[in-house]
Amino acid sequence: MDTNCLAWILLLLPIVVAGAIMLGLKRWPQLSALLATGSALITLVIALTLACPEYRDGSIKSFPWIQLGEGQDAFRVNIGFNLDLLSRGMLLIVTAIGFLVHLFSLEYMKDDNGQSRYFAGLALFMFSMTGIVLADNFVMMFIFWELVGVSSYILIGHWYQKDAAADAAKKAFLTNRVGDVGFMIGILLVWVLTKSIYFHEIEAAVGGVANRHLLDVAVLCIFCGAIGKSAQLPLHVWLPDAMEGPTPVSALIHAATMVAAGVFMLARISVLITASGMAAEVIVWIGAITALFSALIALQQNDIKRILAYSTLSQLGYMIMAQGIDNGGDAGMFNLYTHAFFKALLFLGAGAVILACHHEQDIWKMGGLRRKMPITFYSFFLGTAALIAVPFTSGFWSKEAILDAAHHAGQTGPYWIGLIVALLTPFYMTRLFVVAFLGKSRSGDAKDAVEVKAVMWVPLVILAFMAVFSAYGLIANPLQALGHAELDHFHLNQTSLLSLCGLIVGAGLAFWLYQGKSEEPLNGAFFKLSRNKFYVDEMYAHLIGIIQDDFAALIAFLDRYVLQPVLVRLPAFTSMAVGNLLRRFQVGNLQIYALYMSAAAVLLILFFIF
Repeated sequence: MDTNCLAWILLLLPIVVAGAIMLGLKRWPQLSALLATGSALITLVIALTLACPEYRDGSIKSFPWIQLGEGQDAFRVNIGFNLDLLSRGMLLIVTAIGFLVHLFSLEYMKDDNGQSRYFAGLALFMFSMTGIVLADNFVMMFIFWELVGVSSYILIGHWYQKDAAADAAKKAFLTNRVGDVGFMIGILLVWVLTKSIYFHEIEAAVGGVANRHLLDVAVLCIFCGAIGKSAQLPLHVWLPDAMEGPTPVSALIHAATMVAAGVFMLARISVLITASGMAAEVIVWIGAITALFSALIALQQNDIKRILAYSTLSQLGYMIMAQGIDNGGDAGMFNLYTHAFFKALLFLGAGAVILACHHEQDIWKMGGLRRKMPITFYSFFLGTAALIAVPFTSGFWSKEAILDAAHHAGQTGPYWIGLIVALLTPFYMTRLFVVAFLGKSRSGDAKDAVEVKAVMWVPLVILAFMAVFSAYGLIANPLQALGHAELDHFHLNQTSLLSLCGLIVGAGLAFWLYQGKSEEPLNGAFFKLSRNKFYVDEMYAHLIGIIQDDFAALIAFLDRYVLQPVLVRLPAFTSMAVGNLLRRFQVGNLQIYALYMSAAAVLLILFFIF
């Protein structure tokens, strides 16, 4: 089978499965689940096939979709694919994590009343995310970008009977739309500057762009889309609330793939970022500040999924920062690849813990799970080790690559922020691990916990292996990762020494503070701020409330004192006055009408004479 056929099957199979489930198989949830999982496995096999050397040079046929005008100046949009190194690697991430999440969900969601709807939503997401990765132009990418937003809305709000889940779905959808407005404007500006929407044509034309200030504006507008999708400041508020959805959803779209779409998109337009000046600097600082701010919030969260959510925000900040650094884009994508595995592992591990503890999510009501859930314990330990960058795990190599890139590019501020985050991450993850897994059980749910079934722990074991080894050439090269690590690459320098110090101090301090504790020992003013997310959500709610109230008052004022008097009453009064005036002339007397005609004739004569 040729490359073209495989690519189309990879894209269309999930949407066909989603349609079949919703239109014909909704009454058979087990069959729906198996069909969706089977389709995820097939897409993984196809992605692995497309990564083989013999398929790398295959041509992809594009199909015309929209044409406005004629000749060379016509605006054309084709449906076509871009199967370069970047997209092939991302396809492997999406399909691999997608299949493991489907497999995990077979057991996690087996008793859910909306099981068919859930797996249809997963299939729709796989279609949408695959479309973003394969798109060879901005218009096609934007369409699938919006479909990912729809998929996210459906899956976050899966348990829509809960007000919190319904509100979280709306919050995610609306927050992303704010960023997507900027993304759309940026696409239009790029088209104005380069006369193209196709990535390869934009890459060739960007060198000839004369208006560099407008190029900065265009890149910043496009970056707005990444701010929304990858939950960067100030649009970060939707991601923690998205944890109201099923935990496998968090693993798939809010840790490994959907939120990484913003990073992937920036990597796709790396030529534009490099050509811009001010925009690249803004991208670096937004990423660095988000990484620090999110890590500070994660320090004092008690919900196991929210800790991982803010950790995701922090790691995404690393990746975004790398995309703005000269020669740092490959390091950012390398971190995306490794992070996808260990963060999916941590979320699925959290899901196993939550299920075993009868849907308890507060880490202070867990404890003692090491003996009761040994497979989950050791896999979660390896995922934590990779996240906090224990030497020679995958997370260590990819994080070091970003910090080295920042150091070599002279980005002093972001570099030191990254090192501070490298201290905070071991602290909050060690806190989570010690409180949730070590010590004694603090609730009846934790005492009754047992290891999950094989269909759930098998994905954990696979991801644990990848969390440790995915950075090495044996896996990184077939994965198309834009970087890899070997043991002989390790050498002590300023960055690695400071990172190791941060790891030891952060993890050691957390272990000392939380070992054997049954409640939170840190209760100062700063920790209260961290626990309450620095009141950003409350500030947004207050600000939106003020805007809504003031806007409503302004509309009421305009309606009462402008619209009604000027546009309603004045025309009515004018027509009535004119009618009354004309009525004076309608007397019904023939002599009077003859007099009017004579007077009018005299006036016309005088007009033409003078």
